[in-house]
Amino acid sequence: MGSIDPMDSDGADGPGGAAESYWRSHELLLLSQVARAIGKTLAYEGALREMLHLMSELLGLNRGRIVLIDGLDLTGGTSRRRRGDDFDSASIQVAYGLTREEITRGRYRPGEGVTGRVLATAQPAVVQDVDAEPAFLFRAVTRDRLPQETVAFIAMPIEVDSRTIGVLACHRIRSRHRQLADDVAILKILATLAGQLLQLRQLVEVKTRSLAQRNALLTRALESAAARYGIIGTSEPLLNAIGELERVSSSTATVLLLGESGTGKELFARALHLASPRRDAPFVKINCAAIPDTLFESELFGHERGAFTGAHAARAGWFEQADRGTVFLDEIGELPLAMQSKLLRTLQEGTIVRLGGKREIPVDLRLVTATNRDLEHEVRAGRFRRDLYYRLNVIPIRLPELAERREDVPMLALHFLSRANQAHQRNVHLSPDALERLSAHEWPGNVRELSNVIERLVLLAEHPAVSVADIERFLPDTGAMRVPTTPAQVAVPIRDYRRGDSHTAEALADALARHGGNQSRAAQSLGLTPRQFAYRWRKLR
Repeated sequence: MGSIDPMDSDGADGPGGAAESYWRSHELLLLSQVARAIGKTLAYEGALREMLHLMSELLGLNRGRIVLIDGLDLTGGTSRRRRGDDFDSASIQVAYGLTREEITRGRYRPGEGVTGRVLATAQPAVVQDVDAEPAFLFRAVTRDRLPQETVAFIAMPIEVDSRTIGVLACHRIRSRHRQLADDVAILKILATLAGQLLQLRQLVEVKTRSLAQRNALLTRALESAAARYGIIGTSEPLLNAIGELERVSSSTATVLLLGESGTGKELFARALHLASPRRDAPFVKINCAAIPDTLFESELFGHERGAFTGAHAARAGWFEQADRGTVFLDEIGELPLAMQSKLLRTLQEGTIVRLGGKREIPVDLRLVTATNRDLEHEVRAGRFRRDLYYRLNVIPIRLPELAERREDVPMLALHFLSRANQAHQRNVHLSPDALERLSAHEWPGNVRELSNVIERLVLLAEHPAVSVADIERFLPDTGAMRVPTTPAQVAVPIRDYRRGDSHTAEALADALARHGGNQSRAAQSLGLTPRQFAYRWRKLR
């Protein structure tokens, strides 16, 4: 390029002269008006065009233009590079004093002309005479459109986060009574302001898009949350299960809910109750795996005063309390054989007898049961009564695993996220990419596992916006073994603890790890009941 001398005075008055005072006042006015324009709007085109207009009107820096890399994405990484030579092309995006045709012609490749060189090297360029500079292209503005006198050209790199993304350039008449160094200094300040404005505008756009996507997903989640019975999701397998539930809701037939652990059996049982004519009567849930064998009869059927030590008063059992309503027996496969006989009698005769009593008490109730066991296998093994199995299996409804309804994962995740944020006074939100990653996960623990992951994420997230990279550390190991679903799989654990060592701490811990912390599954794989497993686990620990 031609000789560059930033201290060239162009015949300006000496320091402190009237001309210098004049230009200083214009510089201050320019900067204040540019700041005011930026403060009025984040629409960068208008603010930058006003900047170029003021440069021309106040300082005589004419035909100003902002050249930006085509397809610019300021959110595309945190690169700290100083060079900009990895772009394909750049073009004039904002201009003042140029015709539409001149703006259209202003396109540059890396290193092409003075403008392309500034983009590629991130170094400012001052051409004191465009006619004497071989690299000057006269591409946007042809020579015949410029004054006949000597014309200078100044180009400043525009940077965002130490990344060159554009050029601020203008023409300058050399015969002006103003220091060239002053023009270079003021353009450097304006280029910095332009970069900050572009960065701010991009951040606002990203935030706006993120909020719009989040609002759209939240709207979908709210619409789903308002679905029938509070069951969230619109996938075909889920709707099929709800349809089966509704078709049998008005009958009194016993319903058996089948499905893996964590698929929402209690929610479906409650939905069946709400859809039935018994909706205004009690809904009683009983977890058969949580009641000791010695207390089953008293809990289910009640007891009379003096029936056993400590029975100081008569008490109505759960079946009696649920009269005219619905009883949900969860984990029915854990019911002891002795209680299976009494339950069958209650179902056949519609009466119960309290422990220690003789009087038959009529009960009118709808029975819903659930299990993740293969009851047919339990019947063949002699652990479940065949006649009771047939009585319970009148209307079996299979609940889909979460892996079968992946399209419901974003709705469920946002529902759990909203609930956890409220419970823990947090404001965590998920990016669309993070929701896609959740949908792609296998979820062997089904809806319960998803709920636990979301709650853990809300409590441990380091910042409110959770990206797909952040979410990886909250997801369980996808290589872990899935919960067995067939009797053969249940019968053969990965490690053989059937030679007398199935009750060691190592065996119990290994079973728990293989089944994701589910004690019922771990106990089943070792041939123990959940109560036996829990007792041994507490004792060994």
